[in-house]
Amino acid sequence: MNDVLLSDLIYVFAFCMGGVVFAVSPFVIVHLISARKTRNYANKTGQFIECGMDPIGDAWIRYSAVYYLYALVFVAFAVDVLFLIPVALVYDRVYAIRDLVEVWIFVGILSLVIVYAWKKGIFEWNRRVNVPKPTVPKS
Repeated sequence: MNDVLLSDLIYVFAFCMGGVVFAVSPFVIVHLISARKTRNYANKTGQFIECGMDPIGDAWIRYSAVYYLYALVFVAFAVDVLFLIPVALVYDRVYAIRDLVEVWIFVGILSLVIVYAWKKGIFEWNRRVNVPKPTVPKS
C-alpha cells in the first residue's frame, strides 16, 4: 500500500472508532453514575419510590390520542424553528427579497397546518365522562 492510502485508512478507522466511542459512552456513563439499589416500601405497599414520592395508581394508564396529536404538532414546530433560526441568521446578506419570499412561503405552509389541525378539532381536548347507563326497572 502506498502512504496516502494508508493514511486515509487510518483516518477512516479513527472516525469509526470515534463514532463507536460516542455511541457507547452514554451507556457507560449511566452505568457508572446510576444507583445500584432502589429503595422500596417493603413494609407498606412493596412499590418502588420514584423521585422521593409515593406512587399513586398504576403506571399503565391509557392516554388519549389527542395527547399524541399535540406531541406531533409540537415536534413539527420544533423542527421548523430549527430551520428558521439559520435562515434568520443569514437573512438579508445576498438576496433579501428571495429570502423574505421563501420565509413567508414556509410560514404560510405552517399556518395551513395549524388551520387544518384546528378544523379537524385537534386543539379541543374534551374529556370523556363515563356516565352509567340508566337501568330500566322490570315490571
